[in-house]
Amino acid sequence: PAISFPLSDKRKSGVLPPTIGADSVNGTQLSVPYYWNIAPNRDATITPTLMTARGVDMGGEFRYLEPTYSGVLRANYMPSDKLRSADRWGASINQTGTVDTGWPEVGQVSYLLNINRVSDDNYWRDFTGSNNGTLTQRLLQSNASVSWSQGPYSLSASVLKWQTLQDPTAPIVPPYDRVPQLVASYAQTNDHGFDWSLQGDFTQFEADRTLTLQPNAQRVYGLAQVSYPWLGSAGFVVPKLQLHTTAYQFDAMLANGTRSADSTVPTFSLDAGLVFERDTSYWGQNMVQTLEPRVFYVRTPYRNQSLLPNYDTGANDFNFATIFTENAYGGHDKISDNNLLTFGLTTRFLDASTGAQLARFGIAQRFRFEDQLVTLTPTAEPARSGFSDVLLGAGVNLNERWALDSTVQYNPRTDKSVRSTIGARYSPSSYRVLNAAYRFQRDVSEQVDVSWQWPLNDLWGDRGQDLGAGRGQGEGRYYAVGRMNYSMNERRLVDTILGVEYDAGCWLARVVVGRVQTSTSSATDSIKFELEFVGFTRLGVSPLQSLKSNISRYQNLRDASGSNSRFSNYHG
Repeated sequence: PAISFPLSDKRKSGVLPPTIGADSVNGTQLSVPYYWNIAPNRDATITPTLMTARGVDMGGEFRYLEPTYSGVLRANYMPSDKLRSADRWGASINQTGTVDTGWPEVGQVSYLLNINRVSDDNYWRDFTGSNNGTLTQRLLQSNASVSWSQGPYSLSASVLKWQTLQDPTAPIVPPYDRVPQLVASYAQTNDHGFDWSLQGDFTQFEADRTLTLQPNAQRVYGLAQVSYPWLGSAGFVVPKLQLHTTAYQFDAMLANGTRSADSTVPTFSLDAGLVFERDTSYWGQNMVQTLEPRVFYVRTPYRNQSLLPNYDTGANDFNFATIFTENAYGGHDKISDNNLLTFGLTTRFLDASTGAQLARFGIAQRFRFEDQLVTLTPTAEPARSGFSDVLLGAGVNLNERWALDSTVQYNPRTDKSVRSTIGARYSPSSYRVLNAAYRFQRDVSEQVDVSWQWPLNDLWGDRGQDLGAGRGQGEGRYYAVGRMNYSMNERRLVDTILGVEYDAGCWLARVVVGRVQTSTSSATDSIKFELEFVGFTRLGVSPLQSLKSNISRYQNLRDASGSNSRFSNYHG
């Protein structure tokens, strides 16, 4: 027997290393990809996959790169899937490019084509862990857009459609298609000290009215805003005026007998802050401590928006970023009425020699002078006048080994926390990291999350060598990797991966078992094994992407330097 392979990054047609795996849905799985080097700017990969519990899946990928456009086409087809007794397929196209209009005053126009479609509602669950992760989401987006910008001007036109994969045990309301959406904007900065902009948006919203329970519509939206920032090293003051306007034309009669609605809402805001500094010292280390008070006032008078539907608007999360914004909602359908003042105070401890942030502590709270009247739905609870919940935040980098970060939303009226997130990381050296987090949301969820990468040889006193990132810690060493996410409400593990890596110097081995919750009552169990011949190829189903996404600061035992051929680093 003979094998032929490139010794450089030059591409070559041929059979790629097979991948082998097993899970509770597919059974034993074997893929044998064939790589076709069509041309210097085009290639394709054809991947037949045998799943013992389901049948044969034929997958393919075609890539192309031209001077003015590039793209990727992917597709797979499984005839007579034993799991569902039906043919299954998925397809995606992604292409971006530019077109020269031939007019020097206009220049180039950019375009995007992104299409994702699958055969049925169960696709996202049954093909979890497949090569194309985009198609295993429950909301599949397909859109085409054309955009142009030059100086302060920008224009765009797009069409967006969704495929919603429904789960009978957890149905979701599909988002609206936008067929089409036209956006134009003009912005100027430091125009005699002023920053100002104009934005216009026309969108036609369409969806299944039996699911959305509101009519489809055409919406025209406009936003004009102007501010005059005073910025200095010791602080800032930014007054701003905004004018929001919306108009709707519905395809069905509203409850009041009309087929149109409109709204115009002005907003005034004033954002101001100061920065104080002083030299200090703690634990023998010279530091600079800052004290940064900030106040933010916003006034948006009430306008009756009860007849306005909701096509793209949602409530903003309550955090340190959104507490200093004018609108409580994201989107264009609803503008919250506000008469409130926000106070914030932050102090930072900086390394005097490098400026690196060693610690940060912050507190913020709103005072609302009047009850909020505009809500997303008629039954939603409006924000009451008086003080809001208190936000408390802290981040501490004690040294290169330890890092702590926490945020708490505290309700002073009930003397209880509403939400809390506390995280810590311990990483004394390369390939040694332990992450722990506690997440709590009252009456909703409570979870403990732990992940790690750690040399098992430490248990018998073999500390290894510090060879640097991407080189491991020496031959003959084992590493434990994993993540455990435990729901205290449900008293069960939600997502879990456990694995071992072995470094033999010229080759590596990885075994990872995992359990992923796909619904409230079902989960997928899997085992991934990979054998890597360093600098040559990998055999098996690679768990690297799973390890990187589940373990914060996970380090690959061999991080390649420089470019590598697709043959030597094939991941499916």
